[in-house]
Amino acid sequence: MDLLQTIGGYLFTDIRMAAPVLLAGLGLLLMNWSGLLNIGAEGTMLIAALAAVAGSHYFGSVWMGLLLAMLAGAVFGLLFAVLTVTLRANQTVVGAAINILGLSLSTTLNRVLFGVETTVTKVDSFKVLEIPLLSKIPVIGQAFFAQMPIVYIAFLLVPVMHYFLFKTKPGLNLRSVGENPRVADTLGINVYRTQYLATIIGSMIIAAGGAFLSTGLLNFFTEDMVAGRGYIALAAVIFGKYKPAGIMIAAMIFMAGNVVSNVLQVAGVGIPYTFLTMIPYILTIVALTIFASRAVAPASLGKPYKRG
Repeated sequence: MDLLQTIGGYLFTDIRMAAPVLLAGLGLLLMNWSGLLNIGAEGTMLIAALAAVAGSHYFGSVWMGLLLAMLAGAVFGLLFAVLTVTLRANQTVVGAAINILGLSLSTTLNRVLFGVETTVTKVDSFKVLEIPLLSKIPVIGQAFFAQMPIVYIAFLLVPVMHYFLFKTKPGLNLRSVGENPRVADTLGINVYRTQYLATIIGSMIIAAGGAFLSTGLLNFFTEDMVAGRGYIALAAVIFGKYKPAGIMIAAMIFMAGNVVSNVLQVAGVGIPYTFLTMIPYILTIVALTIFASRAVAPASLGKPYKRG
């Protein structure tokens, strides 16, 4: 029984840690299928993490924090769309700029709003919501059915996103834009509008992942707290072969490395802390090395479209 409880505990932590990466990956997936390559998830998650704490602090509600974070994500998404869709700037360069902007802006605003004291401002955060009966199932009950609401939302988005992309006409239109925007335009699909909507909505989903970091996994904001999860989400999209279920599996595998790192640190195995924290990133690199060549990206991914 102790072994089963331990396994259940590890699974619970893995699911919770995977949620922000999963949300970021699903947001990036929408953009990718519209033909846009955005490497700026890191910056979007950072500004969203701060916005969530600010909203929760000033309004006294974690849900208001989430709303403010998603609005901040929408602004970043709109900025990305204007620069890459309308002005046709290099998407990789703009994404890198978004990361720099997110880091610098979140750091500056955090010091303006909460000062530079060594103590952090704690705020209202997401609480565990147990599902009656299901949460009592041995091993998997606590892992799957005793999570925070946003974790449920993240994993429920997987089948919803799959259905949208592969079973609906708007999803087909989106994928058509990502595969061949000129043909899609000829068929009457508004390419620019599709890309704008995909970028803004996708950025809002990414922002929800950032909000969960500061008001779910923690209940405060620290500078550069995203710690590479935006880049891991990029890897998860490739590892998951541009499909929602694949991204979910990738997020859980990559974050399992984080769980192992934490367990080894607590166990005091004698390995330097800096090496243990590298585990999830090494796991991500190894997985990409093995599986990246098998992923088939949308044909027009990263290629600006010009009508006429």
